Amino acid sequence: MKVIQVENQVEGGKIAFELLKEKLAAGAQVLGLATGSSPIEFYKQIVASDLDLSGLISINLDEYVGIDEDNPQSYHHFMNEHLFDAKPFKVSYLPDGANEADGPAAVGRYNKILSEHPIDLQILGIGTNGHIGFNEPGTPFTEETHLVDLDQSTIEANARFFEDVSQVPIKAISMGIKNIMDAKSIILFAYGASKQEAIKGLVEGPVTEQLPASILQRHPDVVIIGDAEALAKLNR
Repeated sequence: MKVIQVENQVEGGKIAFELLKEKLAAGAQVLGLATGSSPIEFYKQIVASDLDLSGLISINLDEYVGIDEDNPQSYHHFMNEHLFDAKPFKVSYLPDGANEADGPAAVGRYNKILSEHPIDLQILGIGTNGHIGFNEPGTPFTEETHLVDLDQSTIEANARFFEDVSQVPIKAISMGIKNIMDAKSIILFAYGASKQEAIKGLVEGPVTEQLPASILQRHPDVVIIGDAEALAKLNR
């Protein structure tokens, strides 16, 4: 595991972009993508570049259940706005969360996609409670794509994107921890003081399902990119 301290998200995005180019030069074909504020500067670097992604496949981590793809708060909309409209992939897969009743079938379809397209590079953020994707504390490390009841702390953290907390979806479809660990390489972004405890647990704490990201200690190729606030509690 490699930890890189950066001054801000712009610098973090630039470093991640250089790592992406290295992976593409080495033959990467499938990118696992994340939403949220952490990877936005990384996506801006891609959009501003001359990279052609039209021969690649992207697979997103997760999607809310119960909102349509064209909803401004859906992760489909987020990815179109920040990356896909400017840099289309050959195929882009995102979980289908629009119809809650179809959840089990959507989970099965997504696990099949992941088995057919192994991820070369997975992008991650991290929640204040240590979640990766929407794998909340207590999620088994053996879990594959699944329906998630979102933790209250996750709902409250995501409320800033909605008019009020009552509008935040309470369920999601997420890649499981096993799916994430199956990626050949991982880049995780962490910014701000609210991520200090999660990052300390990820890097230095015990590997425990109560802090899902701690399993990354067992992955052979993880790069953590974070600012001074996020990394402040590490013993370095």
